Amino acid sequence: MKKVLSGVLASVLALSLLASCGDSKDKKGSQGDAGKTPEKQEQGDADTLEVEEGAELVYWPMWAETEPQGRVISEAIEAFSDKYDVDVEVNWAGGCDTRKTLQPALDAGETIDLFDEDVERVNVTWGEYLLDIQSMYDASSLKGQQNETLISLAKQLGGGSLKSVPYQPSTFVMMYSKNAFDKAGIEEVPATWDEFLDACQKLSDAGIIPLTTDDAYMAAFFGYFVDRVAGSETAYKVAGGDFSNPAVLETAKVLEELVEKNYIDPRAASNAFPVGQGNVADGSVAMCMNGTWLPNEVKQQTADDFKWGSFALPQIKPEGDGPESNNFGAQCFGINKDTEYPKATFALITWLTSGEWDQKLADETLGVPMGKDATWPEPLQEAKAVIDNTTQRLNWAVDMENDSNVNASIKENFAKLIDGSIDAQGFADNFAKIQK
Repeated sequence: MKKVLSGVLASVLALSLLASCGDSKDKKGSQGDAGKTPEKQEQGDADTLEVEEGAELVYWPMWAETEPQGRVISEAIEAFSDKYDVDVEVNWAGGCDTRKTLQPALDAGETIDLFDEDVERVNVTWGEYLLDIQSMYDASSLKGQQNETLISLAKQLGGGSLKSVPYQPSTFVMMYSKNAFDKAGIEEVPATWDEFLDACQKLSDAGIIPLTTDDAYMAAFFGYFVDRVAGSETAYKVAGGDFSNPAVLETAKVLEELVEKNYIDPRAASNAFPVGQGNVADGSVAMCMNGTWLPNEVKQQTADDFKWGSFALPQIKPEGDGPESNNFGAQCFGINKDTEYPKATFALITWLTSGEWDQKLADETLGVPMGKDATWPEPLQEAKAVIDNTTQRLNWAVDMENDSNVNASIKENFAKLIDGSIDAQGFADNFAKIQK
């Protein structure tokens, strides 16, 4: 039985994608047992999995093979292939940005059976390519065992029927160094904007830069601040084309104040991902807007005694939303509706999201299992409280990344605001000039 875990998948699309990680080649043949119904999995409460005869799968993960997620998934796939005699060919394009390479490959009809990404991208951006898996899910061991909030979210984003299976729950919050807060004498996380500004001043007085960002998160940073200044309805309008909305200037004034008080790291103007989060890890900066995946991304940079904390950004203006309004979600597996092997592909998803592999993925990445009774790891305990107290779910970046022109304008003008080359009015004036 042969297994393929390939990082180079050649096709004619490579010519148009230039230096991308490559695209899927024709599937390699493998011999399965005709009509095979494997024995029950030796993990979790998995049920009997059915796979098609001679199943050969092509999987495009969002992770690079060298990332912790990639290493665990690779190990799990090898075990799956050994047990069920299914070839799985993997395009480890995560390091080259699956968000750029997957769409052209799907459009071109490349052989892709399984892919994964953020819950909104899988269900909304690539929703037209998804296979409806509701009936398979309902008949599987996964039903009733997974986080019901995230399953409901996936179903909602899928148009009322389940078309993806979430894994690795997450939320986007203010991530902070508890070590820095302790050094500055901050005993409780800020619950109001005045308390947030007070915490920033204490950090500054202690010789610690309060806040940072980088080019990967500037649009999200701005979007959540607009929400706290003017509310989500206004934020969505701004992202959708209301570029002269007064909320843009009001938010820019808030950011300008943070800059003028030296609460935002001046290096952030030129920070290319992942420099900003690295500055939190090295102890020079206390906070950054980021996701609960952050401790894993920088765990090789943090000291052994480094302690993470998180809190929801407070309300800034009376019209804005408060800590009850947050983005949360998960990574999601989606099955291509054109797959030749829907049963085998769903079996692989079941294998990856139940039992030992789901737990190992969480353990290895400081993440969270999908089990409904899963325990969040210590660095993320405060983030769990954020989700538990969230009554309004925000879209990722409050839609500020949906339009490339909006995203680019935020990055350009936020950087200029930080380096002092424009003021808040200049930010608003430049933002109003966006052309779709």
